[in-house]
Amino acid sequence: MASSSDSWVKEYNEAMKLADDISGMISEHNSFPSSGPETQRHASAIRRKITILGTRLDSLQSLLSKLPVKSEKEMNRRKDNLANLRSKVNQMASTLNMSNFANRDSLLGPEIKPDAMSRTVGLDNNGLVGLQRQVMKEQDEGLEKLEETVLSTKHIALAVNEELTLHTRLIDDLDEHVDITDSRLRRVQKNLAF
Repeated sequence: MASSSDSWVKEYNEAMKLADDISGMISEHNSFPSSGPETQRHASAIRRKITILGTRLDSLQSLLSKLPVKSEKEMNRRKDNLANLRSKVNQMASTLNMSNFANRDSLLGPEIKPDAMSRTVGLDNNGLVGLQRQVMKEQDEGLEKLEETVLSTKHIALAVNEELTLHTRLIDDLDEHVDITDSRLRRVQKNLAF
């Protein structure tokens, strides 16, 4: 059975191959015309592969933190390799204006959050009750923010509905005026024919 260290190396090598593939696709992309459906499909394929590679790098980072340390030098080498590859991926993403890729952590928050067990270690009953109150307070604040967002969305939806109703009425009026104008035009054409 392969060790977890071997599986990390295998995953890293696959990530490197994918990065090389993406680099080749980006070089090829530069020879495409500036716009068009083929160019868009190619750019979309590159973006998809960059996203997949980003997920693989996150997985490698997670695996690296779980590996038993053989030597500090080896661990640092792997961390450096991973950081270099992540930097390369961020450069490729910026080439295609994938600004949200580089800022994924700022959008989604930090990847690793403390689990419930680690937060309760060493707490007595009073500490647990205090932690529970804190968690409930955080949840209440989150619900209040969600409520504000839902209400804002509701008001926007109502405003859009009013606009659509107004536009529908205007289109109906326009349709009626077109019918009247059409009938007048036919009458004038009929009179001119005689």
